[in-house]
Amino acid sequence: MRCALYMRVSTGDQKTDMQRRELVELCSRRGWEIVAEYADIGVSGSKDSRPQLNRLMADAHKGRFNVIAVWKFDRFARSVSHLLRALETFQSLGIEFCSYSESIDTSSAYGKMVFTILGAVAELERSLTAERVKAGMKSASARGVRLGRRAVQVDAGEVHRRRAAGQTFESIAKELRVSLRTVYRNSRRQIGK
Repeated sequence: MRCALYMRVSTGDQKTDMQRRELVELCSRRGWEIVAEYADIGVSGSKDSRPQLNRLMADAHKGRFNVIAVWKFDRFARSVSHLLRALETFQSLGIEFCSYSESIDTSSAYGKMVFTILGAVAELERSLTAERVKAGMKSASARGVRLGRRAVQVDAGEVHRRRAAGQTFESIAKELRVSLRTVYRNSRRQIGK
């Protein structure tokens, strides 16, 4: 199997040597050929975008490898939902995922079971969150709380006068402290469009 290694450390003074050493040993035991290595150094795991992780994902779509090995889940994903989305992407691309520390390998029956459980937990969490949001909105509405943005009132005549004086839509929006869309809407209303 063609394997890609992904390593990450949170600060610039840390090194990925230990992670790499153990992953190389894992690949050697399994007979996997290491074809690519990605290491984000000094990058927090909470970041949505990490240069080397982004490169790994792009290369995964190009089919450069068929297994990804990481030292630990938290080196790769910022949350269970992030991990699950990545695993679903890998599954659709025919790429296996192996975590050294947790001994999880999606090519094994046990690994597939863990993947299924993670998926079920993530789905449950999404459902519970949606239920809580709906219940909260219903409760707020029953108490008379107005939901959504407040309507912004702008004098359409003022917008028209400023436009006639040569002001741009952007400068009008900035001066009136409203969105550009609000200015456009009131401008059209004034000129009858």
